[in-house]
Amino acid sequence: MFIAMNRFKIVLGKEADFEKIWRERDSRLDDVPGFIKFHLIKGNESSDHTLYSSHSTWNSKADFINWTKSLSFKEAHKGAGSHSDMYLGHPVFEGFEVVL
Repeated sequence: MFIAMNRFKIVLGKEADFEKIWRERDSRLDDVPGFIKFHLIKGNESSDHTLYSSHSTWNSKADFINWTKSLSFKEAHKGAGSHSDMYLGHPVFEGFEVVL
């Protein structure tokens, strides 16, 4: 299995807007080969942001990479830059192959 995560630093006071975007988006993941599950997780609050991470689980790294090259990926991410006022910096990607 493979776990793909993106870390987001969200400006304080913009958390509800950020969560709404994720709640209402058409991710198209349920129809993607190899996709297992998705979670948006909320971390600690600091002096200027709240930490979030998108967390998706895949059958394999190849399945994840294939999704990132697909039309479904492009459609799910269109307009992603239109909410730049709520982010501190760009998302930070982390990928993990499950060992145990």
